[in-house]
Amino acid sequence: MSDNRFLLNDEEESQIDLTPMLDVVFIMLIFFIVTSTFVKESGVDVTRPQAETSVVTESNAIQIGITAANQIFMDKRQIDKRAIRANVEKSLAENPGASVIIVADRDSNTHTLIEVMDQARLAGATSVSVASEND
Repeated sequence: MSDNRFLLNDEEESQIDLTPMLDVVFIMLIFFIVTSTFVKESGVDVTRPQAETSVVTESNAIQIGITAANQIFMDKRQIDKRAIRANVEKSLAENPGASVIIVADRDSNTHTLIEVMDQARLAGATSVSVASEND
């Protein structure tokens, strides 16, 4: 009977407590979620015009896309010209101080580009720029 008591104690002592390891894994998961940045793209492929003086901007900018057919895209969905201001205001409320980058196709109308720029500025964007390809 004493042999059974020794076996029982040995089995109890050989178990490993996984709680601290799970705590560390969850803390690391939370850390990576909090520190990751989410890039919102315009959601449309365009052919950008070439520019020798282009510069790289920050990644937390609000992007608005204009296709060659003058369709306007924001957050991977097509929007109407009248909805640009409301969408930019909403994005600026989520990310104050963000700049607006207009990704316009080189075959799009200048009139559409100017309308988008005006609506972005009326929404409160302090920095509005147009994306281009660097040579």
